[in-house]
This record gives sequence, structure tokens and C-alpha cells, in this order.
Amino acid sequence: MKDIGLTHVALPVTDVKKSVGFYRNYAGMRVVFRDGSTHWLSDRTRPFVIVLLEVPEVQCPLRPLGHLGIGVASREEVDRLAAMAEREGCLASPAKDFGGYIGYRVFISDPDGHTLEAAYGQEVGLTVEAAGLEGPNPTRP
Repeated sequence: MKDIGLTHVALPVTDVKKSVGFYRNYAGMRVVFRDGSTHWLSDRTRPFVIVLLEVPEVQCPLRPLGHLGIGVASREEVDRLAAMAEREGCLASPAKDFGGYIGYRVFISDPDGHTLEAAYGQEVGLTVEAAGLEGPNPTRP
């Protein structure tokens, strides 16, 4: 498999072990490579990784509008992640149904304040597939 297209997003983190645990529990990601304090995480659904880079201080975390997004299999999974985040004190915004292309989503803060969105109903894959070779369709039904 060739590395063509978007391959990774790099996030600075202050405790790589804590961040690995967060992304394992909330996004189903696993470490696929490590080199010292650098860890690559993947959900193994596509050739894409989150690169966690351990630093002394995170100065510009991704906040709600700048976030990482994952799709989940059901509304119940969004609710489960929201409840877990509330118990663990990292719920950034409760689950809400925005309809349309946004779907049902929850925002969760990782240990350094980066935002993870877990959503059901966004249909990103279907939208990309439908665009095909004809180009974008900005007015998705």
C-alpha cells in the first residue's frame, strides 16, 4: 500500500501513555508503531494514523470546531461514549442530534484538551463515494 493522500494528523501530548489509553477507550485505536515518546495510533480501517508526540506543554489544543472526528455504529454508541466521558470528567459537549450532514454527536476532551467528536449519521464515506469522479456535491440530500 502506497502512502498517497492524507496519512496522519500529529498531536502534541504531555503524557503519551495517558493519551494512548484515551484514544484506545474512546476511538478504538491501537498503537501500530512507537519510537521513544512518539506513538502512531490507528483504528486499522484505512492507512491513516494519529501521531502522538510527547512534549512538556500543549500550547494549542484542538478545540471543538477544530477536532478529530470518528464515526460510530449507532446512536447508542454515541450515548455510551457520552456517559463514559461524563463519568470520567471529560465530556466537552453533551450528545445532541443536529440532523442533516452533522448527525448525532458528542464532543469529548482528551487529557490535553484536544477535542474528539464521536458521531453517528454523518455518512462521510457515502458522501465521498457518491462524489466519485464527478467531483463534489455540496448540496448533499
